[in-house]
Amino acid sequence: MSRFPTLAHAVAEIGEQYPELGYTFQDTKGEETFYTFPQMAEQTARRAAALQALGLKKGDRAGLIIVEPEDFVLTFFAMFRLGVVPVPLYPPLSLGNLDAYAARTAHVLTSADAKVLVASASLQNILWSQVDKVPSLSKLVKAEDLAKGGANPDLPQITPDDIAFLQYTSGSTSDPKGVMVTHRCLVANCEGIIEHGLQLHPDRGDKGISWLPLYHDMGLIGFVISPILYGIPVVFIPTLRFIKRPTCWLETIHKHRGTASFAPNFAYALVARKAKPADLERWDLSCVKAFGCGAEPIHPETMRQFNKIFGEHCDLSPTALLPAYGMAEATLAISLKPVESVMVTRQVNAEEFQENGVVLDPDPGQPIEEHVACGVAFPGHEIGIFADDGERLPDGLQGEIAVRGPSVTPGYFRNPDATQKTFRDGWLFTGDLGYTLDGQVYVTGRVKDLIILNGRNIHPQAVEWAASNVDGVRKGNVVAFSRPGEHSEELVIALETRETDTDRLIADVRKAVQREMSLSLAEVICLAPGTLPKTSSGKLQRAKTRSQYLRGTVGREGVRTAGATGDRVTLARHVAASVWSRAKAALRG
Repeated sequence: MSRFPTLAHAVAEIGEQYPELGYTFQDTKGEETFYTFPQMAEQTARRAAALQALGLKKGDRAGLIIVEPEDFVLTFFAMFRLGVVPVPLYPPLSLGNLDAYAARTAHVLTSADAKVLVASASLQNILWSQVDKVPSLSKLVKAEDLAKGGANPDLPQITPDDIAFLQYTSGSTSDPKGVMVTHRCLVANCEGIIEHGLQLHPDRGDKGISWLPLYHDMGLIGFVISPILYGIPVVFIPTLRFIKRPTCWLETIHKHRGTASFAPNFAYALVARKAKPADLERWDLSCVKAFGCGAEPIHPETMRQFNKIFGEHCDLSPTALLPAYGMAEATLAISLKPVESVMVTRQVNAEEFQENGVVLDPDPGQPIEEHVACGVAFPGHEIGIFADDGERLPDGLQGEIAVRGPSVTPGYFRNPDATQKTFRDGWLFTGDLGYTLDGQVYVTGRVKDLIILNGRNIHPQAVEWAASNVDGVRKGNVVAFSRPGEHSEELVIALETRETDTDRLIADVRKAVQREMSLSLAEVICLAPGTLPKTSSGKLQRAKTRSQYLRGTVGREGVRTAGATGDRVTLARHVAASVWSRAKAALRG
């Protein structure tokens, strides 16, 4: 069992056991700043005092929009210690979608009834306007100013059933849902991840390496919260640095002898493509125990190719790849592949699986689907598969995945209707499709993303993977969906590419989908990079893509569609609104 009842206790006390270990923060150039755990306890106390001086108290909610990993982590932990409930939000990713970003941010802060917004100084000029848009919001505070601290804080007692933070899921703008993550849920899930799943321990030299966004649960719980409960040191790479130079991820693992790291499927394909021969010659990845993969559908061929390249050249262990499954409503992780085993996949008869959801071995020459095993449930937790009528299904039959156990959160903040729909009879119904076999869970898609063509159930992931393997298609940037046809639904693919010969590309995609899926495409749409809609955590939004397609705006609502002039006008509007909000706040004193 974890030695701490809450994360507030862990932040304050872990340095007594591991005074020489701590967290390392890189900047965008790769320069590093190291804080020991005792130094983090001191810094978080100073920030807690500054927050308390602002009038914040236990139970208040505060928004966090902080770009710099160092300021984010120290402020987040300071709120834990003070009992203030942080609401982490992603920073604006571009100027082209600033209006939509501001609207969603205001909805989330209003839903959380946030009292204060803590933000990076660099974002002040566009975020002050939130004070006028959110009724509960009294002020905007620079994250950097909190480091100045104040008198010793009067810290309240934090209990396991207190809400630690609100994790807002990637829902619609008008209906944000804040998952209530308690300290009890966090401790249970972190125990599953660190002790039972990854089997990490600081005395064995284990170290985490992460470039994942800190406002999202995989980066936040997986690498900010879980390690501090156990004294595991971590090196944080700014997400922007990884985006600009993906190989810095493996470079940092090599340099620091990292043993655990996680990323979505696309990152493995990207870094395998970007690694140069000189990098492969120099890197030693024999230190890695776990390269976790989750947050989006896992493509088996991407995993095999990554393992092959870095196993042959960099001494990566064949057991290092670690498919995982989870969601915010279960705190984070639901299942992890056992660390001592190799990745397992299952090839099934595609026609039988798509028609009836039954797992059968394919006969020679038949179309196949391949699914990745995402591991086993943690001790004290249970995974079940349920039919539409609520009947629990046996192994080898597809249905909706549900989970129960101490990691399952209490529900959504001040949203009893949404809570009742998702949390039923002691189970969390995930909305994901999958099946269990030999103790492992296989995730096959989303309930609402199923495409039905002439009575045949089609998983969009299978179509997307077939298209992604075509040269010129940006891997992980393909969306399959249906449109109304004259007689029945028709299949459409939207993809991102940098190719100029789109006629050739479209023909190759049609052939690939016909060959692998025995499906005809009604249309293939080629889009510029960065224009497919994604959630704040980087997941493709199929429903939104389809909606844009049906109204004729797909590819024109993405981050690069406003144009430079439109971007400048949008930015000027938000700066003006923020200046006016700040001036009014100053007049009010």
